[in-house]
Amino acid sequence: MTSTPISIQGYKKLEEELARLKTERPAIIQAIKEAREEGDLRENAGYDAARERQGMAEARIKYIESRLALYQVIDLDKLSGDRVIFGASVEVEDVDSGERRTFTILGPDEADPAKGSISFLSPVGQALLGKEQGDEVTVDIPRGRVTYEVMSIAFHGSKVLG
Repeated sequence: MTSTPISIQGYKKLEEELARLKTERPAIIQAIKEAREEGDLRENAGYDAARERQGMAEARIKYIESRLALYQVIDLDKLSGDRVIFGASVEVEDVDSGERRTFTILGPDEADPAKGSISFLSPVGQALLGKEQGDEVTVDIPRGRVTYEVMSIAFHGSKVLG
């Protein structure tokens, strides 16, 4: 069994979501009970919706519970170095277009590409791990092959999650 790194904040967020989902269970069960009392279940949209909500909540609970035991919780405020590791913010330049982007390397359950954070398991994240300033990496991404040069590596600690 391998451990997966996660920030303290990401771990707490998952714990809070798990607690919230578990407190919603009685309300979902009550909604199913009330919908069942309405009669014919074959044409009961309320019943179907409540059962679907229950299934999604239970699946998410099982997922979070199974993941929590696998995490290695890391304090982003204590990280530093000159190589790309979990928690690093990496400025890269597309060698062909000159476009610059900054990626923060996080775990799969807390990465948010819309906010500039990517998973260390993603193709770009995997390619960048262990690299230093000046290194180049070539990655196959959905729009094709791209070569990035690592321009800088910084550690902003927990501020990257804000």
